[in-house]
Amino acid sequence: MTEGNFVDYVKMYVSSGNGGKGSTHLHREKYISKGGPDGGDGGRGGHVILRGNSNLWTLLPLKFKRHVRAGHGGHGSSGRSTGADGEDMYLDVPLGTVIRDTETNQVIYEINEVGEEFIAAEGGKGGRGNWHFRSSTNQTPRYAQPGIPLEEKYITLELKLLADVGLVGFPNAGKSTLLSVLTSAKPKIADYEFTTLKPNLGIVEHRDYQSFVMADIPGIIEGAAEGKGLGYYFLRHIERNSILLFLIPADAPDIKKQYDILLDELRRYNPEMLDKERIVAISKCDMLDDELEAEMKEQLDNEMPVPYLFMSSVAQKGLMELKDVLWEKLNE
Repeated sequence: MTEGNFVDYVKMYVSSGNGGKGSTHLHREKYISKGGPDGGDGGRGGHVILRGNSNLWTLLPLKFKRHVRAGHGGHGSSGRSTGADGEDMYLDVPLGTVIRDTETNQVIYEINEVGEEFIAAEGGKGGRGNWHFRSSTNQTPRYAQPGIPLEEKYITLELKLLADVGLVGFPNAGKSTLLSVLTSAKPKIADYEFTTLKPNLGIVEHRDYQSFVMADIPGIIEGAAEGKGLGYYFLRHIERNSILLFLIPADAPDIKKQYDILLDELRRYNPEMLDKERIVAISKCDMLDDELEAEMKEQLDNEMPVPYLFMSSVAQKGLMELKDVLWEKLNE
């Protein structure tokens, strides 16, 4: 999936259909001049319905569908005939889609299961025909109910990626390179910061045909929780990951300090993220000789509060060990 095709934020206007009017018809036929009321009910207005679809990974199909209107209900007619229901509008969205009210920014609903449906705009009910209002004192009512008007609103759709493992790190830490080596994904890779502008997903194949999903999130910088850099827009994608894999390059000035900064940004964005399983991968370790790596291990054993390991995407070093650790954590 190219960066331009990844859409995770869409605002749209949705409008349901009006309910149909009830009929005021009075029955007439040969030899029956005063047959009484037989007006039917109006049909229900169409709904706008959002539906979870596991085949979608992005909100791209809705990017240019900014106005969605359902059909109006048909009016009732003679012979107690009910009007046709308005046509429902179904919008398929990827799993992990959050629906917000655009005006209040309040979360209305979250779709996380295949086939799960949510009525974003409910169609108006049809009005009752005059047949319902007959009585012993009013045998020919000449009135019926109008249909209930449509519902219209502006909604915002946000996608939070559903992945087993989320890659967390500073720009240019090697996240995209790791994803390209472990999966068939082809993210953009270059030797400068913020090469990745959109999240990328890949399926990691493990032993015995087992697999799990890994997400490459654009780099986080200090202050991302306040909107600095790109992290503010993409921190939400980390919320749905089971495991957070912190990627810190071996040539970082202070590995423990970088880990603390990243962890603090996650805490400030959403404290619940600290409850997730965390693993630290020291990337680019092909630059280290055995002596320097042993020295760093001795220091990290005393400093690092979570499991860590050394790996190199370029040299294919420690990758199987990394997959084993991730798989074990996912299945605890």
